[in-house]
Amino acid sequence: MISILGCGWYGLPLAKALVNSGYEVKGSTTTAGKIEQLANAGIEPYILDLSADRSTFPDDFFDTDVLVIAIPPKTRSGEGEEYLSKMEKVVASVKRHQISKVILISSTGVYADMNKLVDENTPPAPDTTSGKILLAAETLFQQQSGFKTAIIRFGGLVGPGRHPGRFFAGKQDVANGLAPVNLIHLDDCIGITRAIIDKNAYGHIFNAVAPHHPTRADFYTQAAEKGGLALPGFILKLDNWKIVESKNVPRILAYEYQTDDWYTALDHKF
Repeated sequence: MISILGCGWYGLPLAKALVNSGYEVKGSTTTAGKIEQLANAGIEPYILDLSADRSTFPDDFFDTDVLVIAIPPKTRSGEGEEYLSKMEKVVASVKRHQISKVILISSTGVYADMNKLVDENTPPAPDTTSGKILLAAETLFQQQSGFKTAIIRFGGLVGPGRHPGRFFAGKQDVANGLAPVNLIHLDDCIGITRAIIDKNAYGHIFNAVAPHHPTRADFYTQAAEKGGLALPGFILKLDNWKIVESKNVPRILAYEYQTDDWYTALDHKF
């Protein structure tokens, strides 16, 4: 049994993929309108809201073998401060139900733009509110002794509903045009998660970023052009940057990225 806390852009396709592979899957949402969609996909649906003012906490959602936590901090909408208290509730439920395997979705935002290559052995030093909150959540789970957590740090997310051509379409004088991109396609988000489950690879951190890092100017201009969108204009300077390397994904999971060339992907994946 696998429970997915947060059936959003990534969580719902992951749940569907796992169901199609024969797993029993429980999925949570905060909106009643999504219950039928989950049920129709063969997912056992739950309303679960960890917000302090509207807490809905069905205990049997946590009767599971593996828990995938896929809820973002939502710092832009002002919910960031609540995120750690939500994660503390989740940790308490994991302990109470003696779940031994957890997958926590984090972000490469835990690395600041350090003007260098970073990998899973690089100490994170976030310089954004979201990055700091996510690193604190990672630390909370890593400190637990009763269960093992695999942490996946996703790069920039692209795929269905997230066409990269839209990110800067029509914008001009976009800074840092020569900085490299650190992106991952939804197909690889799901593939890496499934590899962790299949290989029982808990207790590790995985940077989930495709190994191709073209410049922002080149990639997003081509993405807009291929998408039939207004072309952006970039300032061709290299300011602050990072290249996020994914060492543990090939080494521990023996996983090969399905999207390893972004220019080819623009022709076939969007």
